[in-house]
Amino acid sequence: MTDCIFCKIIAGDIPSVKVYEDDAVLAFLDISQATKGHTLLVPKQHVADLFAYDADLAATVFSRLPKIARAIQASDPAIQGLNVLNNNGEVAYQSVFHSHIHLIPRYGTDDDFSIHFGDHSATVTPETLETTAAAIRAKVVD
Repeated sequence: MTDCIFCKIIAGDIPSVKVYEDDAVLAFLDISQATKGHTLLVPKQHVADLFAYDADLAATVFSRLPKIARAIQASDPAIQGLNVLNNNGEVAYQSVFHSHIHLIPRYGTDDDFSIHFGDHSATVTPETLETTAAAIRAKVVD
């Protein structure tokens, strides 16, 4: 795709700081560095988001995650954990529409990175959970 910044990085038209590359994926440091070592894992095949993956692409991309995560963890003894994030769609904070996975090292609770999960448990009942699960199960396809 000619206007995709990640496709340009993959092609070598835009410089990046690579941490891993093979025939199917590229992992490079995010220029924003939410925390030191913040890495992006991208498939070399242009797909907009996770919704566009087929089983083979998913297996290829996601099978690289543990190797890269372990390398990030081993790179700095101060790393205490790692967030793995994948945003799909503008409303989910996706800003580059070439699928990518963020690996964000965590250096403790004061490393200036946070995620907030709202607590809606007061509105959740076993019946509403079952209704939601049934709607999802009905759409699962092989």
